[in-house]
Amino acid sequence: MTDSKVAESFTEFVRGVEPRLKRALVAAFGPEVGVEATADALAFGWEHWERVRHRSNPAGYLFGVGRNKARRRLSRRSVFPAPPSGHEHFVEPGLPRALGRLSERQRVAVMLIHGDQWTFAEVAELLGVSVSTVQQHEKRAMSKLRRSIGVQI
Repeated sequence: MTDSKVAESFTEFVRGVEPRLKRALVAAFGPEVGVEATADALAFGWEHWERVRHRSNPAGYLFGVGRNKARRRLSRRSVFPAPPSGHEHFVEPGLPRALGRLSERQRVAVMLIHGDQWTFAEVAELLGVSVSTVQQHEKRAMSKLRRSIGVQI
């Protein structure tokens, strides 16, 4: 494959995958680290495109690359900071802390399904797990969030 064809195929891949990859990594690690992890994952994808493009799930593979890069960056700071002053009425005040207490997979499932309207199948494909596994993560996450925030259903 010529260099221009390689660049063209990667560019097409990025157009389709980058927004969803970014949403998933931001859901997992918060806005700052998630955006950086997306850039790192796509840079890795470009450097190793010949190998990555032949994988059965290249987007899921790059999600894993981004997740690993993000985990190395994280310190003990909050993944989801409290909303800026004056914006509290748009967000349940306890939600950022409650989201931070969820496991990474629970947080990704609940934020993508409820925040970005992804289907269980779309989340499962990205994470490389079964739909029933995503359903369990979402169910447990919602239960923990309700308990943490004090919502009775």
